[in-house]
Amino acid sequence: MNSLAEVVCAVRSRLRWAVTSHARPDGDAVGSVLGGVQILRAMGRHADGFLSDGVPFLYRGLPGAAELRTGPVDAAQYDGVLVLECNNLERTGLEGIEGLFSINIDHHETSVEYADVNFVVPTAAAAAELVYHLAQAAAVPITPAIAACLYTAVLTDTGSFCFSSTGAQTFAFAREMVLAGADPAAIAQQVYFSNPASKMRLLGRALGNLQFEGPISWMHVSQDDMAACGATGEDCEGLVNWALGIHGIEATAFFREVPGCQYRVSLRSKGRIDVARIAQAFGGGGHLCASGHAIAGPLESARDQILAALRRALELSAGESHG
Repeated sequence: MNSLAEVVCAVRSRLRWAVTSHARPDGDAVGSVLGGVQILRAMGRHADGFLSDGVPFLYRGLPGAAELRTGPVDAAQYDGVLVLECNNLERTGLEGIEGLFSINIDHHETSVEYADVNFVVPTAAAAAELVYHLAQAAAVPITPAIAACLYTAVLTDTGSFCFSSTGAQTFAFAREMVLAGADPAAIAQQVYFSNPASKMRLLGRALGNLQFEGPISWMHVSQDDMAACGATGEDCEGLVNWALGIHGIEATAFFREVPGCQYRVSLRSKGRIDVARIAQAFGGGGHLCASGHAIAGPLESARDQILAALRRALELSAGESHG
């Protein structure tokens, strides 16, 4: 893995940058890209942000969100691409970046070193923490706009500071962002109390499908559910946490039907098992307590495979705790 100094050197050695993250972006992806764009510009670089699926409704009020592009990227206009919180170039969903010099900044345990320069720190609670370290290494002051973006990223990627990745350094980071101008109350209001009605209707459908088996829970939504609620893919973000927030539940799965008899699976754990390993076995990835992947349907087949993997992980965990 490369050092942070090597990342700074690589950024300074090239003038024009595209900054991006994974498709179906979450708060860390959006906040890190927005913060990264502003930091690179403060370093005297030309920087444009790209998210192939656009900015989800909840994050459109963040500074610079209206400027983000969906692609494709005109490679002739850029000297490099900075990829944040994304375990490979393909997952960005962007065309045109394949031949560009690349920097990978990530915090996923399942990340691989696919770029020309790689800075991966799995102990970081969010990619935004690493973007902040880039600013520090480059002597870039944190403006209120940057602080708002990076604080939002960490707030959402730690599940409001609930996931096991949260530690003293996470709160130290949050404090620095607030001191730099981030408004935690306003950000929480936008992220958690400004949901579109379509998301709330979809939550009702998902909870209506909620099922249990010992310490495992799961729920699903179909394409018909999505259509009936007027919902989009971004309305599914965070719904899985409702199935995890039940007394006695250790792990949960949320299945969203997508075209082609496929399902997007979100996995969550309270820390007893590593759901990133399960997601990785199905071609996905993520964190110990939060990960995801795609799987072929029908629903019964997809559900049975995931539940079997969760059962095995729980059994192994129980055996280790008694060993």
